[in-house]
Amino acid sequence: MVSGRDLTRFSGVLSPYIEGTGDISDPLVESVDDSLWEVGLLNGDLDLSKFEDELSTQWPSCLDGNARSFRVISAFWRLLQRGIRMTNAAVVLVDLGPNLGAINRSALIAADYVVVPLSPDLFSLQGLKNLGPTLERWRQQWQERTSRNQAAGLDLPPGQMQPVGYVILQHVVRLDRPVKAFGRWMEQIPEVYHQVVLGEQDYCNQSVNEDPECLALLKNYQSLMPLAQEARKPIFHLKPADGALGAHATAAQRAYQDFEQLAQRIAGAVGLTLGG
Repeated sequence: MVSGRDLTRFSGVLSPYIEGTGDISDPLVESVDDSLWEVGLLNGDLDLSKFEDELSTQWPSCLDGNARSFRVISAFWRLLQRGIRMTNAAVVLVDLGPNLGAINRSALIAADYVVVPLSPDLFSLQGLKNLGPTLERWRQQWQERTSRNQAAGLDLPPGQMQPVGYVILQHVVRLDRPVKAFGRWMEQIPEVYHQVVLGEQDYCNQSVNEDPECLALLKNYQSLMPLAQEARKPIFHLKPADGALGAHATAAQRAYQDFEQLAQRIAGAVGLTLGG
């Protein structure tokens, strides 16, 4: 144990190794909800941002074959592997913020597949244009680095990062259709995704409803979100006791159907079958 550190948090588990005082320890995988199959949670926290500079520094040092650099860059991967062994997990979902910094790079090279969440607006579309080339560059750079690894016996992530589709959050829906302002941005998403993420320069544009890469169109669940945060549960598990009454209760039920379909689409894209 390391005095003064909360080893239940992501950054606490990594701190001894990053600071050179020891190796990463086994994480605490918390139980979330018995009704959500057997779901476990590795708690993230804001202190993780302190590792950004270290990860940035060690990335180029991997080209020199530096063993510690590989251990630092692969720390997220190895921590997830420990969590998998502890829980016999078949699937790991990693939730990342909308940036292309060193922390997200280290997390993404640990991922086999990437699902891109998008909003129908200018900033999300511009972010998508940056994401495609960045993922391709990181794949190539990681392959170059792993060929120089001199850390004997160190298990490294493959850095696959294969895109399997995108999810669009519809800000406002009227009569089951997005409002016109958002609709114009949505129309551009399929072409940009296919060209800059999948590299299909001759792609013939389709609507999001026709695009097989579009995994889901999620509505804006508006007031359900603060209710879910206060109840500390998914929006589709909200009950009348949580304030989900009348129209809110109906919306929560629809949200369950929306997310179930999304989960099945993602599972199918990566070759998995989900139970009921």
